[in-house]
Amino acid sequence: MDLAFDRQHIWHPYTSILAPLPCYPVNRAQGVYLYLDDETPLIDGMSSWWAAIHGYNHPELTQAAHQQLDKMAHVMFGGITHQPAIEVCQRLLALTPKNLQHIFLADSGSVAVEVSLKMALQYWQAKGEPRAKFLTLRHGYHGDTFAAMSVTDPDNSMHRLYKGFLPEHIFADSPQIGFWQHWQEHDIDNFRTQLAEHHLQIAAVILEPIVQGAGGMRMYHPEFLRQVRSLCDEYGILLILDEIATGFGRTGKLFACQHAGIEPDIMCVGKALTGGYMTLAATLTSKQVAETVCRGEAQCFMHGPTFMGNPLACAVAAASLALIEQGDWQTQVARIETQFAARLPNFQAYPIVKETRWLGAIGVIETHHPVNMEVIQALFVSLGVWIRPFGHLIYLMPPYICTAEQIDTLLHAVEIALQDQHNFQIT
Repeated sequence: MDLAFDRQHIWHPYTSILAPLPCYPVNRAQGVYLYLDDETPLIDGMSSWWAAIHGYNHPELTQAAHQQLDKMAHVMFGGITHQPAIEVCQRLLALTPKNLQHIFLADSGSVAVEVSLKMALQYWQAKGEPRAKFLTLRHGYHGDTFAAMSVTDPDNSMHRLYKGFLPEHIFADSPQIGFWQHWQEHDIDNFRTQLAEHHLQIAAVILEPIVQGAGGMRMYHPEFLRQVRSLCDEYGILLILDEIATGFGRTGKLFACQHAGIEPDIMCVGKALTGGYMTLAATLTSKQVAETVCRGEAQCFMHGPTFMGNPLACAVAAASLALIEQGDWQTQVARIETQFAARLPNFQAYPIVKETRWLGAIGVIETHHPVNMEVIQALFVSLGVWIRPFGHLIYLMPPYICTAEQIDTLLHAVEIALQDQHNFQIT
């Protein structure tokens, strides 16, 4: 593998061309293992950015891909439909909140968010009350495209560089009461105030339910989300839930909104939708929203990606959802959560650790100092695991199929990393 070429010419995510971080050459993947070029196995603690929930090279997903590839890899979705799209949408409707009845298939999570925001804008245009603002939470993250960046925290995120170039929206304080803590009513006060003051400008509220992902891996109390739904109903505001990272069992519920027992008006899903095989996402909405959008000036929803409804991606997604329907994920995620609950609190004995938290198959260690990425990544690889921290966060989002022993190996590697200050940028 020509790593010199890679280093000189290929731009990797969140990496400098001037001083690129080392890249580890992966040759193949099987089960929960990534195999380097020299056949060194690494237990993947990240599910390839939270997508490969069933592990790699799963026989049923691979078979679905092969069977579809023999028929057709892609056709345009304008004026054409096909069985893989129909099947994946049938399965989505069977799994998602019952009020969601219409599905727009998109290319990626960020595009699904763009679609959700455009739906909300067209909804209010069709009602004759154009609105251009969105209310969201600080420490949130919704993707890297422009509209998605505009509803991502402008001060505390990787997108703060673009502040001043993006549309400016309304940000409420992020919830402070953790998932496992006792609810305190004041936690919703700032959100309530922002909605009361600006509701006539707001097209929709958009937030990540229960777990704020790349903005800090924060896990908040379900009562906050319940009250958000109630306030949106009170003011007649649409509620968009970004379930791209949290959907399909990651938090211990099929969708994170189920922790609060609520339904959104619009919901975005992605990442695990295809089990990590292909890029595909979806934006689902209610009959009332969809019909209102289509009664507006355009008489349709004005969006249509080239690869919308890609048959290959849809076929794999349908197979992945079929695995979800079998329900094994519930036992698997519960076991992982039990291991996190038993082990993570012990890590707080290390001086570098600020806090640990967990929910479902998500485990987070927040540190007082940011990681030294190059050093800590090399350590993890030497210990036979693939863990990709960022900033002050070392986190685990393993495939659901990990065994107890494999989770122990991941946790042991993290514990070793916490014992050496050279793994962190301590000034």
